[in-house]
Amino acid sequence: MKKIALAASLVLLSAGSAFAADPVTGLWKTQPGDTGGYAHVQVSECGSNICGVIKDAYDASGEKRTDYENIGKRMIWDMSADGGGAYSGGKIWAPDRNKTYKSKMQLSGNNLTVKGCVAVICRSQKWTRVK
Repeated sequence: MKKIALAASLVLLSAGSAFAADPVTGLWKTQPGDTGGYAHVQVSECGSNICGVIKDAYDASGEKRTDYENIGKRMIWDMSADGGGAYSGGKIWAPDRNKTYKSKMQLSGNNLTVKGCVAVICRSQKWTRVK
């Protein structure tokens, strides 16, 4: 009986990281930019933090842009979970302005509000989870 309990404990411990997956991980659609284009950002765990990479890009008509030069580039890094759907301490790169901002995120269901600031100048977007 002890062997069965030990084996079950080991299985649960090895699966622990899968059960502890952060709720913000997944594929997110950015808010359309000035030209109407948008991106899909793959958000995942990077060690103990959260990061995000541009997976795909789309023009204003929803056509996939395979020629988009920023596919595969890191957009979010060093983001820490604060609890209650809040994330902070990270950086976000805005491809449209080629600027990096200190960033915070707030998860609410299938919406993710992403905010980036340089000094007192801030920008924010509402992203939606891709089903």
